[in-house]
Amino acid sequence: MHVVLARSRGEILATIFDDHGILLEPAHVIDSLAVEVARRERSARERARWVWDDTSRWYPQLLREGVRVERCVDLRLCHAILRGSALTATSALARSSQDEWSLASPEPRVVVRAATLFDDDDEDGAGPASADPIAEFLRQRAAVGTAQDPARISRLLSAESAGALVAAEIRFAGLPWRTEAHESLLERVLGPRPRGDERPEHMVEQLERVRAELSAPDLNPDSPPELLRALGRAGIQAESTRSWELQNIDHPAIEPLLAYKKMARLLSANGWAWLEANVVSGRFHPDYVPGGVVTGRWASKGGGGALQLPKQVRGAVIADAGWKLVVADAAQLEPRILAALPADRGMAEAGASGDLYAGIVASGAVDTRDHAKVAMLGAMYGATSGESGRLLPRLAKSYPRAIAYVEAAARAGERGEIVTTRLGRSSPRGASADYDETATAADVVRARNQARSWGRFTRNFVVQGTAAEWALCWMAGLRGRLRALGGDIGLVHEPHLVFFLHDEVVVHAPAHLAERVGEEIRAAAADAGRLLFADLPVDFPLTVAIVDTYAEAK
Repeated sequence: MHVVLARSRGEILATIFDDHGILLEPAHVIDSLAVEVARRERSARERARWVWDDTSRWYPQLLREGVRVERCVDLRLCHAILRGSALTATSALARSSQDEWSLASPEPRVVVRAATLFDDDDEDGAGPASADPIAEFLRQRAAVGTAQDPARISRLLSAESAGALVAAEIRFAGLPWRTEAHESLLERVLGPRPRGDERPEHMVEQLERVRAELSAPDLNPDSPPELLRALGRAGIQAESTRSWELQNIDHPAIEPLLAYKKMARLLSANGWAWLEANVVSGRFHPDYVPGGVVTGRWASKGGGGALQLPKQVRGAVIADAGWKLVVADAAQLEPRILAALPADRGMAEAGASGDLYAGIVASGAVDTRDHAKVAMLGAMYGATSGESGRLLPRLAKSYPRAIAYVEAAARAGERGEIVTTRLGRSSPRGASADYDETATAADVVRARNQARSWGRFTRNFVVQGTAAEWALCWMAGLRGRLRALGGDIGLVHEPHLVFFLHDEVVVHAPAHLAERVGEEIRAAAADAGRLLFADLPVDFPLTVAIVDTYAEAK
């Protein structure tokens, strides 16, 4: 059954529907949400799929009260998928004019409108409800019912909603973070903590070397225009101050300059200020935005940088006493997704030995592993020049189905059409290269360039978006397996997810369960592959490490 939750004038209302969307119980007041949810979650007969406008508004409070939810429907996330999917393009939801649901963003916002039954004027910080959740729930059910492939889009909606639960639980539990280890790391790399806005000691040392080599005693290396001028006066022709360009220049100022820039990145991204703002009681609480990227990948908000923890600071991520970190990385995920999408059995067989790139070399498609990697990147991102452009025809000859698949996605994008992932997330519609007789030569060139650029986007969209779906299914399955393994004794007392980065997960687990956790992670990955690709023989191997500190996993 589905329990649709809404807030009205300080009260919580629940309306119950069966799995077919038929009303079972009209809206009624719940005295205590936590008590009601806990009761239903314990009862096999009354267990529900909770339906709410936004998981990030409802679930954190339940977690704070020690209550976990097995399943939910996140109406905001599901609306975005259904409104844009080619599978539901003929539905009333997709054809309707924009409303509060379609204008909703991942960031909490205030909706100014006339009062309705479902206004939320309580003081728990959740903010106002976007719109009538019952009407939206029924509208979404109708859209799924009329979809081209209801099972396919339903699987995506379930995975997206499960991902929202995972994100909330990761934020609640937090990643174990040892403050003293982080401070020691900063002092080792940067020097003692400076006062105010002063630069750390080791940065100053490198800066003085740069200034001496460039004969620029007052140089501010944090100003790109000023740094470019100083480089130019020293005879160094650089188009930018980016590290990847500077490292190809042979000059005695470059080595200390690169060292300075690396320290500056550490200081700004994960320095003392970051530590004080983001690590609380020995935990870093990543603030994810599920579905925050158009392909379905997660984004993050706030200053924590949940999706970019550099290797320099991973030594501060240390398991609690008696616990372990189980770190799993899905090897070569996107290339394997590319093999699976068009059922290219040749490419699937190349990856069966564990290293897809080595398998491509063994097949005779290219000469070296580096060439295989470059060619695959070209296929997925649309490189037409350089080494990728030279190698791509050889890849296409050996694996015609895979290359034809992304080429077709690229051509569709160039024509201004949408493309769709395995489970049904569709891309935005781009502009085609069409132009009329009044177009100038510059207009024609501009239109063609824009079309080719959008084609590169749609080429990658089908791969990256499907990889994001695989990761959602992986985490959703793993979440359930961890809960069963731990005995459902409470989120932070049993093995639980504490970090996610596109194709990598980190589980914090009691030491005696760490090996079992590794087995469950692998099993969940296999399940995710079957959910998306049934019996197609595409493997999704994992690198699994059981460690005390995150830095040991790499």
